[in-house]
Amino acid sequence: MAIKKLGKQTIKFLDPPSIISTASIVGPKEGEGPLKDYFDKIIQDDLNGMSTWEQSESKLQTDTIKEALNKINLKEDDIEYIFGGDLLNQIIATGFAARNTNIPFFGLYGACSVMSESLSLGAMAIDGGFADKVICIASSHFSTAERQFRFPLELGNQRPLTSQWTVTGAGVSVLSSNGNGPYITHVTTGRIVDKGIIDANNMGAAMAPAATDTITAHFKESGFSPSDYDYIITGDLATIGSEILIDMCKKEGLNISGNHTDCGILIFDNEKQDTHSGGSGCACSGVVFNGYMYDLLKQKKINRILLVATGAMHSPTSANQGESIPCIAHAVTISNSLDKEE
Repeated sequence: MAIKKLGKQTIKFLDPPSIISTASIVGPKEGEGPLKDYFDKIIQDDLNGMSTWEQSESKLQTDTIKEALNKINLKEDDIEYIFGGDLLNQIIATGFAARNTNIPFFGLYGACSVMSESLSLGAMAIDGGFADKVICIASSHFSTAERQFRFPLELGNQRPLTSQWTVTGAGVSVLSSNGNGPYITHVTTGRIVDKGIIDANNMGAAMAPAATDTITAHFKESGFSPSDYDYIITGDLATIGSEILIDMCKKEGLNISGNHTDCGILIFDNEKQDTHSGGSGCACSGVVFNGYMYDLLKQKKINRILLVATGAMHSPTSANQGESIPCIAHAVTISNSLDKEE
């Protein structure tokens, strides 16, 4: 059997799956941001016609799945698995969306790293011959996340400048064993990294070391260099975390400053929209990749990206008990070409 692992953390797919369709639906605030023209739909209010914010988030997932399948004239019966998750306890937004389908479901909790995690596992299932077509999905919602992780919205607590704004939205990728790209060619699975940070309002600083660890492993094991990528795009480090990441990578001998960007920086105009450090949440990388980045790849404006979604694996319980914030990052190489080195 051919060895697909290039090192402890990196996989090279022998039969890279294609991303044959994507869809992204976002909330009103995201629809006012710089990427508004790249989303399939912008809902008019955070409740999305539902009774609760949690129901609203689940409906975002249901509608985004339908949108992605309709684009390529597929039905739910054509899909073998759903890989997905969200930020809520027991990932209820995704579980409740999956119950509206007849598709076998793998529920994932990787905090805000879910988009890369789902793409990783979905690609493994296809390359391993266990599926032909799968759905990878991630969602978050500002109001559900604030209620769970921080304070009731009614309190109107002042947010520190290090804080980020949880993205309301859902992003979906449909992967297939057949297609003309963009292809998922490599995956570098992250390790838990915890530098002892306890401030839940400074998530960029908490997650940057995990992103550094995964990016360093990726370039060490894959044989790529930063210049091989048009973009090295992290999930939701936002402005503060991105600065830390660039500095930490330099200490590891990697200069990513020329082609690094972050979904949390791209999705909002921080000054005009008062989002402080930038965006966060599972949907941050979910909608930016499945909207903006996928469009750039399909239009051949770029050829290869490294999507590195980052996640903080804490909970209200662990925070209240004084635990520090363990973090993770998963990296996925997405490329229009299947070059010899891949």
